[in-house]
Amino acid sequence: MATTYRQIIPEQADLIRSAPLFFVASVDPELGGGPDGIGPVNLSPKGGVPLHILGPNSVAYLDYTGSGNETGRHAAANGPVTVMVCSFTASDAAIVRLYGHARATPLGESPHRELMLANEASDINLPTRQVIEIAVDATSTSCGYGVPVMELLKERTVAERGRRYKDR
Repeated sequence: MATTYRQIIPEQADLIRSAPLFFVASVDPELGGGPDGIGPVNLSPKGGVPLHILGPNSVAYLDYTGSGNETGRHAAANGPVTVMVCSFTASDAAIVRLYGHARATPLGESPHRELMLANEASDINLPTRQVIEIAVDATSTSCGYGVPVMELLKERTVAERGRRYKDR
């Protein structure tokens, strides 16, 4: 069973800072369609850029072009956002979830511009789009036993982007 908190605790912060990958789920509250009247949920992996902890109730990351902008659109509609960070190491199974609401700010207008550019993903080689800042209302930590042990080999480059499942 998960343990919930009102803010990011130090153990969660350690995992967040060391994670090479995190996931962002968001939804537009204006779009019905799911069984509860909300949906569909967009879920995106984010690799190559860190999830920055700005404070005990705030995180942010640099967002790039190259895919849809669902998180930005959902943030503009004030939809809920969940960030999930997993430990893929053998010695420290854990999952951290951050629950809140996001704000998308063009990079040039963001107060976090310098911090984001200091950690820019050089391998992605795509234009930056915006800073996604998430106001964290609550967090949770669960065991992570269902997460496999995996090793990061490298970040993908633009040339390695999958086209098989996308319109060309």
